Amino acid sequence: MSTWKNDPAHSRLGFVARHLAITDIYGRFADASLTVETTKPDLTDAVFTLTAQTADIDTRVPPRDNHLRSADFFGVAQFPELRFTSSVVHLGPDRTGTLTGTLSLHGVSKEVTFNLCVSEQVTNPMNQKPTLSFQVSGAVKRSDFGVGPGIPVSIVGDVIRVVADMECAPA
Repeated sequence: MSTWKNDPAHSRLGFVARHLAITDIYGRFADASLTVETTKPDLTDAVFTLTAQTADIDTRVPPRDNHLRSADFFGVAQFPELRFTSSVVHLGPDRTGTLTGTLSLHGVSKEVTFNLCVSEQVTNPMNQKPTLSFQVSGAVKRSDFGVGPGIPVSIVGDVIRVVADMECAPA
């Protein structure tokens, strides 16, 4: 079994929410980690486990971040972590495909499918370790997970775009 873990300094779990139906607000979870376990070089049996601490949400506006941490949205005291664990990987010869699994957020677990793009493996010139990057992207509905149920979609959109860029090396 091969295990890959992300380098936090070269990784990001971000999201985009529509505000007032006119502009996009970008944010990230500062404390996010990815582990990929596989026995096959083509990653077809890989299990991706992505976690993030919801208290580490960052939109670069502290009052907004505090509101997002509150019971109005993430309720971080009760739901401190979000987790995605894959169940199926479809990866084509161009190293793009899909990643299906269970997203657990705010006390709700649902199956979701994201787009997946895997880089070619390179040797990192800084540490001489094999390195891969994984980009996972897609969208989820906050209403599916009970996030911000009292906030109208005219204020904060229901569809939240997600992108994770994770640079990984063997653990």
